[in-house]
Amino acid sequence: MLFYSFFKSLVGKEVVVELKNDLSICGTLHSVDQFLNIKLTDINVTDPEKYPHMLSVKTCFIRGSVVRYVQLPADECDTQLLQDATRKEAAQNKQR
Repeated sequence: MLFYSFFKSLVGKEVVVELKNDLSICGTLHSVDQFLNIKLTDINVTDPEKYPHMLSVKTCFIRGSVVRYVQLPADECDTQLLQDATRKEAAQNKQR
């Protein structure tokens, strides 16, 4: 639930989602669910020559299981807070 909460805080921000098939999509994060499925609006493909059929698409839904990376805006990511929260969640899971 840590990453779900983190991504919910980034709604409305510009992100780049790289898929497992090497397609990279840049867009505004519209929503995310508990399965880390992502909905992007105002999208652009980083390599339009390779994926010309994606030029007409403006909104997309991405299944969480096909995501390789999500590139976040550097100024929106508090790495120290994220590391602390991850350690805390790992310690709680270890006690169970």
